[in-house]
Amino acid sequence: MIETKEQLEEFIIQNWNEVNKYLDQKFSEGPTPFYTSVDIRESASKLAPVDNNLYPAGFNNLCALDLDSASTQIRQTLESITPKAQKVCIIPESHTKNTFYLDHLAILGKTVRDAGYDICFASPDPKLFEQSDELSLLSHSKYDVLIEKLSLSTNSEIEVKGIKQDIVILNNDQSTPLPLDWPKIKTPVTPSPLIGWTKRQKSKHFKHYKDVVDEFGEQFDIVPDLLQAKFKNIDTVDFSSRQGLEPLAEAVDSLMQEAGGKGKVFVKASQGTYGMGISVVSSGEEILNMNKKMRNKMDTGKNSLKFTSVLVQEGIETILKYDDMPAEVTIYLVGGKSVGGFMRANSERDSSSNLNSRGMVFKKFCISEIRQNQDHAAKEAVYSVIARLSTLAGARELKEIL
Repeated sequence: MIETKEQLEEFIIQNWNEVNKYLDQKFSEGPTPFYTSVDIRESASKLAPVDNNLYPAGFNNLCALDLDSASTQIRQTLESITPKAQKVCIIPESHTKNTFYLDHLAILGKTVRDAGYDICFASPDPKLFEQSDELSLLSHSKYDVLIEKLSLSTNSEIEVKGIKQDIVILNNDQSTPLPLDWPKIKTPVTPSPLIGWTKRQKSKHFKHYKDVVDEFGEQFDIVPDLLQAKFKNIDTVDFSSRQGLEPLAEAVDSLMQEAGGKGKVFVKASQGTYGMGISVVSSGEEILNMNKKMRNKMDTGKNSLKFTSVLVQEGIETILKYDDMPAEVTIYLVGGKSVGGFMRANSERDSSSNLNSRGMVFKKFCISEIRQNQDHAAKEAVYSVIARLSTLAGARELKEIL
C-alpha cells in the first residue's frame, strides 16, 4: 500500500509507462476534452488538483520545447476529429482589451499553425464589430492579432469572409453564451460548446475526480487522499441577500474538522473562472461576518455571472517556492496528454492563499524532457499524472453533459 507522498512519487517514476498505459485505456472509453489546464498544489503530505479549465488561456506561458510537443498533439487530436481538415477557426473570448490574453491567442494560433493548419481568429459576438468587420489588435508582447467577424452559410456551416472553415477550436468559456445555435451548426466544434460555465460546476468536476482517484488508487494500491483535496458542495447560496450563509459556514467548520482543525479552507463559486469568486477562510464565522465588499466579490463573476452554488475545498498549503514566493504548478494538456507547464507564483500572497490573483508571475518549465533516469524530471512526471487524472474527470463531465 502506497501511503505517503514520497512513496507515491517513487512509484510513479518507477512505473511511468504502466501508469500512463492505464490512463490511456481510461481515456479511450469516452470523449476527451480537446485541451485542458490543471492547477496543482503540493503540500508536505499530498499533491492535489485544485482547478480544471476546459478552455485554457495561458499558452503564452509554455516553453518553446513544450509548444513543439503541443503542435504534434494538436495535429493528432484534430485529425481524430476531422482527418482532412486544413482551415481552423479559433473563436476567442470577447475581452480583447486584456493584452496578456492576446499573447495567449497569438501563441495558440502559432502552435496550431505549426501543426500544419491555416488558422484565423473569428467571433460571432456583434459587440466586437460595431465599427468594422475585423479587429486589428496588438498583444502585450507586440504580437499582431486579427479577429474577424464569423458568419454562417445557408446550410449552417461556419465561414469567415465567405470561406468555409473545416473545424473550429473554441477558446471562449461561455460565461456569457455566444449567439449561435450550436446544435444546428454542421462545422465540427472542439471542445464542445455545451460544457462552458453556463453548464459546468466545479463541484461536479471534483465528484468525478474523486471517482477517478478512487479507481486509480484501487488499481495501484494507493491511498486516494494523497491525490485530492477534501471538499463539500453547498447549493442555493445568495451572497447579496445572505441566503444560505449558515449552511455554508457549517460546511467550512465541518471540513476544517475533517482536515484536523488547522490551515485554511477555500470557498469557491462553483462556476467561477479566472480566479474569480474565491475566498480563503479559517472558520465558518468568517463567512457569517463577511462585509458587503467581500459578499459582492463572491456574488458575481466574469460577465456578471451570478454565483449560487459553492465548492468548499480543503486548503492545500503549498511548499513550492519560486524566487522565495509561494508557487503552484499548472499543467497544459491536449487530447488528454500533458504537453507543457509552468509555475504560478505570487509575492502578494502567502502559502495558504489563492495565488491566481493580482501580483502573480509565471515561470516556464519543460515537461517534454521527462525521463525516468533524470532526477529533475521526477516531480514533473508526478504533476503530469495528476493533470491527466483531472482531465479524465473532465472527460466524464463531458460525457455526462453530452
